Amino acid sequence: YIIDGEGEKSVCLLDTVGSQANRLEPVFMKAPHQGLVPQISIKVKDREVNLLELGHRAADAVARSTSLAAELQTAFTDFDKGNATSLAKIVPTTLVFGAWDSRGTQIKIPRLIESTIRGFHVAQLSRAAQYSPGLKNDEISELFADVLKEREALSAEGFLDAPSRALGGIIVNGDIVRTTVLNLTALRAIGGSVELRRYILGLALVAASAPLDLFLRQGCLLVRAAGRPMEQKLVYRDGTSEDSAECIKAAGAFASAAAEAFVVGKSRSVDFDPKLARAALDNI
Repeated sequence: YIIDGEGEKSVCLLDTVGSQANRLEPVFMKAPHQGLVPQISIKVKDREVNLLELGHRAADAVARSTSLAAELQTAFTDFDKGNATSLAKIVPTTLVFGAWDSRGTQIKIPRLIESTIRGFHVAQLSRAAQYSPGLKNDEISELFADVLKEREALSAEGFLDAPSRALGGIIVNGDIVRTTVLNLTALRAIGGSVELRRYILGLALVAASAPLDLFLRQGCLLVRAAGRPMEQKLVYRDGTSEDSAECIKAAGAFASAAAEAFVVGKSRSVDFDPKLARAALDNI
């Protein structure tokens, strides 16, 4: 567990920036937002994977092992030269959630959205378990007399008692807070037309305001606190801020209009090519 501080000042990171991004991106796979981005399906044997499900987005190994490989490399290069249009036509969410083409061009695309969930004033818990074998001690001694010294092997096979103790979660005595930041300064730095930046802004606003499934993992199912409204603030460079709830409400309509003006890239289906994957491995 990532816990900083102690006692009432302790803070535990419940969901990371990368994890939150992977939870938010699939918002664009279904109605009413699926028309805002290209739907690119990758066929892997008998199943299909939506590019929006890939953790590294445009830089993912699966995407690079398709006929999209050359297009994506060109798109990363264009971005580095100051024009993000070609990338936005293929995988626009890469410009929202960021990517690092670490196995190709080495180009990094910064995130526009950073979202985390943290718990405050936490106490760490432990859990324990005890496994008892089906054989009695005297039976074990008789049957395994010649290998009794090999206790690890006997335990691994389930013939000896196996007590265990491990981390068992945390109790959050304070608040659990989800913080989502949309970086407008980074948005302005994206090279391309005004229509492009408005399009990416629309996608970012939709992602930032979309209802999120808070079943983070087994044993960690969060719900919104009743009676506590969400804080939505627009913060200016000088530190002043104002309520932005009305702007957030208009996110869907703005995103649709911006997508129409930019003209969303075409949806398509491509095949995963094992030869391209193996070629990448040969170059390591």
